[in-house]
Amino acid sequence: MDTGPASSHSLAAPFLGALRLAHLAWTHAARAALDIALPTLCVACREPVAGEGVCAACWAKLSFIAPPYCARLGIPFVYDPGPGILSMQAIADPPAYQRARAAVRYDDVARTLVHQLKYHDRTDLAPSMGRWMARAGKELLDEADLLVPVPLHWRRGFSRRFNQSGALARAISRHSGVAVSRDALRRIRPTEHQVGLSRAERAANVQGAFKVAPSSRAKIQGRRVVLIDDVLTSGATVDACARALLRAKAAQVDVLVFARVVDALRSPI
Repeated sequence: MDTGPASSHSLAAPFLGALRLAHLAWTHAARAALDIALPTLCVACREPVAGEGVCAACWAKLSFIAPPYCARLGIPFVYDPGPGILSMQAIADPPAYQRARAAVRYDDVARTLVHQLKYHDRTDLAPSMGRWMARAGKELLDEADLLVPVPLHWRRGFSRRFNQSGALARAISRHSGVAVSRDALRRIRPTEHQVGLSRAERAANVQGAFKVAPSSRAKIQGRRVVLIDDVLTSGATVDACARALLRAKAAQVDVLVFARVVDALRSPI
């Protein structure tokens, strides 16, 4: 009998999936009951708010990313140099993926939204975040065949109970009409948290961590794929995912995230 890692994963997956569904159903029921009894609070400042989870004051503090930006990396520029101009970073160290776009800069309010979704089961935030992402990535989605969320390793998925990138991908799919392939890409080994690691350490941490499942290669081959994730920092994770998808013969890989870290507004070359 095969008791290797692949067999363990295949046996654990249905059980973990059932547990996640049960937990999410309980969470939604409990939140619905609380919403009847208590006012909804802004996730950033805890003031009462109706609807989207962000009050007007915190909404004003969100830094939405719009042109001009690097045509490859989506990094904002301080002035408009004209169409198709690349940043120095894109020229010096081009990524495996073709283009990256983000809805907002990773500032204090964006960080709170991401953490509430990611660590506190605030799945009710995903529709709004996904809608903003769909608007920011319209040019990518108009050309896309498939959305692929960045996967969690199954052990981390068990502790976190759901994949925030998958929740965002489903929300984007509802707005764009592009299908989601939830299981096409797998994280085949656990990785350390990227927080606190240098750029080189981040790249080494995720090297070889992702693989397209053999049963999913036909879905990927020849397709234009958009990778979905919550935050882009160094780009190491999405770059490793893009390489795995390109090895499976994807025609093109783009990246769409909710927030990206921007050190400072960049000047074009």
